[in-house]
Amino acid sequence: MKIEYLSKGKPKQLIDHKGKLFESGINKQMTNELEVSTGMITGDDVANHDFHGGRDRVLCVYPFEHYQNWKTEFGKTLIQPAFGENLTVAGLRENEICIGDQLQIGSVLAEVSQGRYPCVTINRHTGIDQLLARIIETGYTGYFLRILKPGTIRKQDSISIVNRTASVTVADIHHTFFHNRKDTDAIRKILQIQTLAEDWKKKFEKLLERT
Repeated sequence: MKIEYLSKGKPKQLIDHKGKLFESGINKQMTNELEVSTGMITGDDVANHDFHGGRDRVLCVYPFEHYQNWKTEFGKTLIQPAFGENLTVAGLRENEICIGDQLQIGSVLAEVSQGRYPCVTINRHTGIDQLLARIIETGYTGYFLRILKPGTIRKQDSISIVNRTASVTVADIHHTFFHNRKDTDAIRKILQIQTLAEDWKKKFEKLLERT
């Protein structure tokens, strides 16, 4: 488990590959450290607070290994960070990390709260119209952390899983919601996870009502 790089940035006006303007916080820049509180990262923000940010989504993490997968598939080297993530990490992919896992990263204690619900902004930022669909198909979404103990994260800091209370991975959550929506046993198991972000609990409660 290793930090490849850290990133932060404020929302700004961007131009997509079709020449259209959009506002987003996805275009972040690499930095040497992150000052993290329970509600935000200093010098970092999102454009739409209805669907992004909040205490369940303070730190966005994306696995470094996926960059090579996308390069191989699309024949294009993506800008880094391409997904608006704050931490780009190796050795912590979606199928290797569980909801509720507590991570010690520098002086910060964080907890995995949810997988990322990807949106079309990813296509607009990378210039690849097929990328969002492939992220949903593969589950290469990245995930979010809430902050249990604020502090500072530096690029050279180590990452360790200090507590694991559930056995449901970020990949399991994604697969159930997007690809196995009628599996009521899996949905009920997910809803028993106390540390799952409230937004995702509501998604699965609605899903269970429809099955």
